[in-house]
Amino acid sequence: MLTYRIPARGLARGLPLLGALVLSVSCLPAAQAQERRYLFEVGAAGAYHSFGDSTDLGGAVGGLARVGVWLPLNVSLEAEADLANPKSQTLDQGVKVRTFSASALYNLLLGSDSWAYAKLGVGTTRYGKDPCVRPTICGTVNPLIAGLGFRVGLTPVVMLRGEGLVNFNRATSDTGTPPTPRKVNFTNFGLNVGVSIMLGSKPIPDSDHDGVLNNRDRCPDTPEGAQVDASGCPADNDSDGVANGVDRCPNTAVGATVDANGCPRDTDNDNIADGVDKCPDTPEGVLVDARGCPKDSDGDGIADGLDRCSDTPKGATVDALGCPGDEDSDGVLDGLDRCPRTPIGAAVNASGCIAGQSQGRAPAPAAPSEASPAPPRPAPPRTLDLSPISGAGRVLEGVTFESGSARLQAGSYVELDSIAKVLLASPNMKVEISGHTDDSGTPADNMRISTLRAEAVRNYLVAKGVPFQQIVARGYGATVPRTPDTTPRGRAANRRVEIRILPPGS
Repeated sequence: MLTYRIPARGLARGLPLLGALVLSVSCLPAAQAQERRYLFEVGAAGAYHSFGDSTDLGGAVGGLARVGVWLPLNVSLEAEADLANPKSQTLDQGVKVRTFSASALYNLLLGSDSWAYAKLGVGTTRYGKDPCVRPTICGTVNPLIAGLGFRVGLTPVVMLRGEGLVNFNRATSDTGTPPTPRKVNFTNFGLNVGVSIMLGSKPIPDSDHDGVLNNRDRCPDTPEGAQVDASGCPADNDSDGVANGVDRCPNTAVGATVDANGCPRDTDNDNIADGVDKCPDTPEGVLVDARGCPKDSDGDGIADGLDRCSDTPKGATVDALGCPGDEDSDGVLDGLDRCPRTPIGAAVNASGCIAGQSQGRAPAPAAPSEASPAPPRPAPPRTLDLSPISGAGRVLEGVTFESGSARLQAGSYVELDSIAKVLLASPNMKVEISGHTDDSGTPADNMRISTLRAEAVRNYLVAKGVPFQQIVARGYGATVPRTPDTTPRGRAANRRVEIRILPPGS
């Protein structure tokens, strides 16, 4: 076999071809999900070959055919047959060059149907035929093959394919007389462009319809409508287990228990979500703190929201509505009253005791004396005339409240006690307690405070033994004024509580 040393220009001639190929690959679109799964590839291409100077062969156009199979992980294997007919530069005579090769390719997805790849393989190249034409290389050489290429989808199964190749060869020379064998290295370059047909290819499905195909979808069971990232997994901004896009309440507090729509559950309707609510069984209507537990501003055991008297002094005894009582009507609340049985009308100190009286004990009666006159009898309690006048109501002038609240003032108890005695003596009588305000507030606030005041009167009477069903409590706000006078005096007259006997059967 006759060979020559390889001049540098052989390699220099092939490098621009490889540079152009690398540049074209780098300009392709960014990676996306491939749309089809490939099984077999067959194709043909036109090729241009540049041979090392040691071969004494010029560049030539040729052709090739290939067949390949695609494996998992974007790896494919293929075999190629390449044929060219260059001319000897010395003898100006054609030499047939045939190459058969087997290569492994790693394919890199650059778009839904575009690929770049690198290949590495081995082959066998036959230069000429016996008898060999000298001085070209004759015989068989086994090159190492490396290359870069790309595929661009023209249709779902047809691809435009191009690649650049470098063949590294090592041959034995037999120059001199007699012939002297000597190892010589040379490099061939090639460039080919053709078409590949992808046999047996199938579209890659998107089972959960999230826009990410199954081959890239790391979360293949995403609920329909969920927003997903590039890997097909749903985003969940509030970490409640319900994906964005499906989550109807995307700003749920961390730790809250949510329903299938991602909205917090609130079993006790206190506006604090289950899971965050430390007191999940709060009664309805109770005001709660940030933990969902009831507030009790005055510490009387009745939660704010249910407490009709939310500023009860600490230690006072209250009823179910949170309002304190005053059994002896001395102005000192039960629970704070050290002398709870003081006679009605007696003057008491801050502890509810008559001056000089021991706490918790009524004053001892003075011994009768002939010189001392008999003590005057206490005046009988005042009673009210509740004569049934159809449609008329009687103003309870002695029933008053603390400003802006439904808390009865101590001076109201005498008149209410008298009403209780009348109602107890007439079990068939049914009355309406109506609350009224002036027009200085909003209609909603006026209606609310008038209703609370009417209910406070009813609760007091019920506490005195009057059957609950014998009393109806209603608030009218400022809708039924007593006088149109808007002076302070007229407004005070409109702020009142009335009692009215209801017709039988009401």
